[in-house]
Amino acid sequence: MTTEITPTVSATIPAPATPYQGDIARYWNTEARPVNLRLGDVDGLYHHHYGIGAVDHSALGDPEHSAYEKKLIAELHRLESAQADFLLGHLGPITPKDTLVDAGCGRGGSMVMAHQRFGCKVEGVTLSSAQADFGNGRAQELRIQDHVRSRVCNMLDTPFEKGSVTASWNNESTMYVDLHDLFAEHSRFLKVGGRYVTITGCWNPRYGQPSKWVSQINAHFECNIHSRREYLRAMADNRLVPQTVIDLTPDTLPYWELRATSSLVTGIEEAFIESYRDGSFQYVLIAADRV
Repeated sequence: MTTEITPTVSATIPAPATPYQGDIARYWNTEARPVNLRLGDVDGLYHHHYGIGAVDHSALGDPEHSAYEKKLIAELHRLESAQADFLLGHLGPITPKDTLVDAGCGRGGSMVMAHQRFGCKVEGVTLSSAQADFGNGRAQELRIQDHVRSRVCNMLDTPFEKGSVTASWNNESTMYVDLHDLFAEHSRFLKVGGRYVTITGCWNPRYGQPSKWVSQINAHFECNIHSRREYLRAMADNRLVPQTVIDLTPDTLPYWELRATSSLVTGIEEAFIESYRDGSFQYVLIAADRV
């Protein structure tokens, strides 16, 4: 049976909406940074997150060569796809009969990877009609629209039935919402025993308070970065029990250091690099089970 996908025609946000959510919808509806689009052009997987892993300098070649920048972009994209693959690897056993949810799905690159890996249905939600239209267009081009769908939806109030989802994730999108509200919604639609995974940047409570670098990141993306402690507390309050917590900070620094040398810089690279180096900001994966 084919699922009909109706293109989104407005940026209307389903209730409960706030003025801030309206601002975020407008922000991402007009966002068209080359760093997101040119990396996706490498192989058609369009991400909205960063990368992990060691840089393959042998693949880059001579910086003076005319093809160097193209190779650098391909390497940045390889690292961001490696990040998505690492997240998907923590979702647990997934079968083709299962349904997954990508909360804050962006242009849908991770959803495509999830379907290709597991053969299952993947539902994505985003406040941005432009992102949803883009993701649905890519799914149609790949002829997987029966299994991969993006919709304009508030991730705090989704249409998924209680206990209907096997696994879900947020990939660098939790900084746009209240964590207790977010985890309450994931806990509602996840099956008992289902898995939730997030990869996110969070400020380090041991630093004391958000650093000036974290404040710059908040201002740049119009978001509100949470502390690592807040994630664990909000999960515990919503029947999500962490099984794995991995500090990916050393693994993401190579991505940022390489990106800072590219033509795709956005001006925020220094804040990420310096905050990771001084310990005020951390990049973490948390995988939790619904109990």
